[in-house]
Amino acid sequence: MGGEFSQNSTALKRWASKARTNFTIDMIHFVAAVLKDIFEHGRDYPWGRPDKCFKCGHYKVWGHGFVPRLFDGFSSPLLIKCYRCPNCCCVITLRPVSHFSRIQSSIETIRSRLQHRLEKGRWGPFFTLFTSRYRHWLSNLRRRIKAYLTEKWSQGEMAAFDWFITQGQVPVSVI
Repeated sequence: MGGEFSQNSTALKRWASKARTNFTIDMIHFVAAVLKDIFEHGRDYPWGRPDKCFKCGHYKVWGHGFVPRLFDGFSSPLLIKCYRCPNCCCVITLRPVSHFSRIQSSIETIRSRLQHRLEKGRWGPFFTLFTSRYRHWLSNLRRRIKAYLTEKWSQGEMAAFDWFITQGQVPVSVI
C-alpha cells in the first residue's frame, strides 16, 4: 500500500529537487538520511555538507550546529544539522527526504493513512492515536484540490496528492 514513495524513489527525489527551488522552503536542504541512524549516532551522524548556499549561490557554507526536530516514532527530538552561509548569513537546515518540512510524519505514513481512509471510509482501529492530525491532513488536501486544481479535478484525491508532490508542494499543508 503506497509503496510509490519509498526513501529512494524517483518521485521523492523529484519532489525534493523542486522543493529546493520553492521560495517558502529554500532554507531547507533535503538529504537521504535514515531517522534511526540519526537517532543512534546523534551529533556524530555523517551529514553531507551542501555544495553551495541555496539563497545566494556562495561556494562555501559553514557548520552552524544542530537543531532539535520531532519525528513520529521517537520519544525525544532528533538533532538535525544546520549550516550557515558566510556571504548572506542564510541558515540551511538539513531534512530527511522522507519527510515534508514542518511535518513529523513521513510521506509514506501520510499517504497510507489517507489512502486507507479514502478507500475504506474510516480511519481504522490502528489509526486512533492521531486521528485529529489525519483529519487535518485530509481537509488540507481537499482545500488544496479546490484552490489549485478546482472542482473539475476528477482523478481522485490520491492522484491529487501525487500531483502536488510532483509539483514540489506539500499536499497536506495549509494553503
